[in-house]
Amino acid sequence: MPECENPLWPCAMSGAAACLSGFEGVTVVIHGSSGCYYYPATLLHAPLKGTFILENEVIFGSEQRLHEVLEELSGDGKKIAVVMTCVPAILGEDIRSMLRDYDVLLVDSPGFSGDVETGYQKALFALVPSVDPDTPGINIDGACLFDPYSGGNVREISRLLAHASVPVGTIFCSDRLERVGNAAACTIGTNEDFASSVGERLGGTLGLEELKTTFTRIGSLFSEADPGPVLEEIEREDERIVRACDKFLRRFDPPHTVIFSGFSYATFAAYTLKHYLDADIQYIGSRNEPGATSFHIGHVHGFSKVKELIRHYNPDLIIGSSFERSVDPKRAFVGLTPPVRGTIKLAPHAVAGISGSLSFIEDTLNACMDRRK
Repeated sequence: MPECENPLWPCAMSGAAACLSGFEGVTVVIHGSSGCYYYPATLLHAPLKGTFILENEVIFGSEQRLHEVLEELSGDGKKIAVVMTCVPAILGEDIRSMLRDYDVLLVDSPGFSGDVETGYQKALFALVPSVDPDTPGINIDGACLFDPYSGGNVREISRLLAHASVPVGTIFCSDRLERVGNAAACTIGTNEDFASSVGERLGGTLGLEELKTTFTRIGSLFSEADPGPVLEEIEREDERIVRACDKFLRRFDPPHTVIFSGFSYATFAAYTLKHYLDADIQYIGSRNEPGATSFHIGHVHGFSKVKELIRHYNPDLIIGSSFERSVDPKRAFVGLTPPVRGTIKLAPHAVAGISGSLSFIEDTLNACMDRRK
C-alpha cells in the first residue's frame, strides 16, 4: 500500500483565509475542527476565529456551535466571513440556511476543492471586487498573507509607483474592505499565482526586464505618470548586479540549480539566474500547476518526489523551502517559498521590484560563496 504523505502546498481553505484576513474590517471564522483552525492561524499569523467543532457536532450537526460563535462576534462592526472546511462540507449541512439570519459572507472552499490559489480566488470572487472609473492610480495585486514576501512586495511597488508619480489604488489582498468595491481601472501584479483579475492588467513586477516593460507601459497610458526615475533606477541597479555576478563568475563556475516554488516565483528565479549567472537550471518543481516556460518543469507537490529530484540532479544550488533544505543541508540554499524555518526576518523583504531582484541575487551569491568556502 503506498505511503500517504502530507502535501507541501496549503489547501483551498487556507487560501480563502489568506485572502479574507488580508482586508481590514473582516472577521474570518474557520468553520471546522481545531486542526483546520490552527494550521492557517499559524501559517498566516492572522487573528482568525474558529468554531472548533467536536465529535458530537460531527454526529448531530454543527448549527448550534456555528450560531454560538456568530452571536459572540456580531455587533463589532466588522464583516463576518465564514470559511468552510472539509468536515462540514462532507456532512452536507445546509450552511447557507443556517446563516440566513446573519449578515455573513460564506466562502465554500473546503480543502479538497483545490490548492491555496483556488481558495484565494474563491474568496476574492465572493467579495465582488469592482472597478470605479473615478478612482485614480493603479491597483497592486498578488499580495497574499501566505507569501512571506507579500508585505515587502507591496512596499516596494508602492515606492516605485510613487517615484513614477502614480497613486496606489486598491491592494489585493492587503487593504481596507471598503476599497474592494472601488478599485482603479488598471492593475499591476507582484505574484501572478495570486492575480486578482480586477481591471486592465498592465504587467508584472518580477525581474528587472518585466518591471521595465510594465513601467514603460504605465508611462504610455498615463499622461500624468513619469516613469523616468524608475527606469533610470532599473538601469543603474542592473549594472550593479552584472558587476557582482561577473566578479563571482571569475572565481566560480555557474551553479547547477534546482528550484521549488510557486510557478511565478520559480520562473522569476530561473530567468534571473540564467540571465545574470548563466546558471544551469536543471529542473523546476512547481508547487502549483505550471504554466508555459522553456525550462524543464513539473508539478511537484510531495516530499518524496522532492527528495528523488534532488538526489537525481545533484545540484550545487537549491532554491525552495525548508523541506528542500532538509534533504541535504550542506548544499547552497536560498529560501524563496514557505516555510523557511531557522531564520528570523523582521524587515519586509521583497521578491518583486528592484529591491526583490537585488535581494535574490545577493542571497544567491552569498549562499554559493559560503558553500564553496
